[in-house]
Formats: sequence, C-alpha cells, structure tokens
Amino acid sequence: MPEHIGRTASDLPDGGDEGESYGRPFWTGTVSFGLVNVPVGLFPASRSNPTALRMVSQGGTPLHRRFYTARDDRELSRDDIVRGYEVEKDRFVVLDDDELERLAPEKTGDVDLRVFVKRSEIDPMYFERGYYLVPVGANTKAYRLLARVMEDMELAGIATFVMRGKEYLVAIMAENGILRAETLRFADELRTPERIGLPKPARVPDADLKRVEREIARLTESELDENELVDHPAVKLLDLVEKKLKKDKDVLELPEEQEEEEATGADVIDLRKALERSLRKGAAAKRSTRRKRSTAKRG
Repeated sequence: MPEHIGRTASDLPDGGDEGESYGRPFWTGTVSFGLVNVPVGLFPASRSNPTALRMVSQGGTPLHRRFYTARDDRELSRDDIVRGYEVEKDRFVVLDDDELERLAPEKTGDVDLRVFVKRSEIDPMYFERGYYLVPVGANTKAYRLLARVMEDMELAGIATFVMRGKEYLVAIMAENGILRAETLRFADELRTPERIGLPKPARVPDADLKRVEREIARLTESELDENELVDHPAVKLLDLVEKKLKKDKDVLELPEEQEEEEATGADVIDLRKALERSLRKGAAAKRSTRRKRSTAKRG
C-alpha cells in the first residue's frame, strides 16, 4: 500500500537508543530558494522512548496485532483490507492503491523554502518533531552563511519536502550556527480554545494579580536547568527493571526454537531484539552456573 497516506511526521525516524551512531543522514537533499542551494542531510534530534513496554504472553512470547471485523469477529488477512475515507458514520469511500499513487506528491530532493517569517510568529502548538539539518559535502560556506543570516535576523523558513511518497511541512531555524527543522502540524489539526469550551478571559482583581506575580518571581530562574527536564518516572522504571534483572526475578525467556523461527522470518536485524536476547541468555547462563555450583556442593 502507498506510504503517503496521513500528513504527520509520526513515521519519520525519531532516533534510536543512547549511543547509537549517526554516521549517515536518513535523508539528503537541498534547501532551495531563489538562486540559493544548500546541500543538507537530515538527522533526528531526539531518540525513541527507552521505557516503552511491549505486550508479551506469560510464557515470554511477544504478541502481534491482528485485525478482526467488529460485527462477526472474523480475522482478516492483509489482502482483505482496503483503505476507506469515512464520509459519515459507517459509510466509506474506498480508494485503491493506484488512485492513491496518482495523488502522491512528485518526488524531489529539494527542501522547497517558500517564505521567511519571524520565529516568534510560529505558535509552538504547530511544532511536532525536531531534526538537525547538517551540511553535506566539503564546501560548507553556503550552509554557514544561511545559518548565520537566519540566526541574526531571528527568522524561520517555512518549507516542504517529499520523502517516501509523502510531503512534509517544516519550519527551518538556526541556533548556534546549526540549522534545525521542526515538522509542523497542519492548521486544521489544531483545536481552538472555543472548540473545547474554554471560558473567555475575565478581568482579574489587582490584588490577585500582584499575588500571582510575586509567586512567579519567587520561582523564576535566569536560565533553564536541564535537570528539570528529566523523565523521573522513566528513571525509576529502568532502575526497577535493572534490579529485577540482577536478581533474575520475573524474567521471561522465549524458548530457543521460537527465537530461531522468528529470526529466519526477519528481513532486518533489530538491534533492540538482539540485545534483549543477549540479556536473556546471560540470565540463563547465570542460573546454569548457580545450579552447577549447588550440585557440586551437595556432591
């Protein structure tokens, strides 16, 4: 099926685990406007959630999602599934792959920079995911020049680019001589305060205003401490996982024959899965060693 359905950046790479090497950008192209052309590569500015949990059976077998019909609970194969646009409740217009392919944007290697605006003009609500734009090639003069001018003028460039048959809207900004791209949500994806029923602003008594100003001033710092941005629940979860792993408590192991079956059907080696298998084998080896020592002592 075509990959360009949907308009968000959720299917763009979001980085990997800590320590992953980013030797190559996942997309290369050219930032273009007027007579200016700047070759760039795109790198994720964030990484995936390290504390994501996966659903498994009590025997340690990973679970897979399957599709069933809501009315008769019948399982469907991939060939049974089509794409439909819901025009009203339980009424769909079906679009086939050929029709969707004809709607796909033209493939190009350009980041088409359409307009410059003041950075302060972009509502942060539009920002979705961050990426770094890095210079490609030996000559970085055009890149450094563009980054310098945009940073000095506090500008953001609104641009589009096409990848994997899908068009993305981005805001390009410069900080410390480095270009950064933020994928943007489309205007019709944002809810207005009126749509969710927020009350209109009301006049606040001066005494209450002064009291809140004092409280804000008391907590105001000159700069942001990055320790305030730590995901403390995630840290606690990882600590708990590590403690259980060291004690070999509540550790599920997939039988080796099932591991082999999964490996033969995989087209791409998943680094995380390989690490998980290594941890499971390490835990099994420790248990085997303890059993041998226990047997030797009894003997």
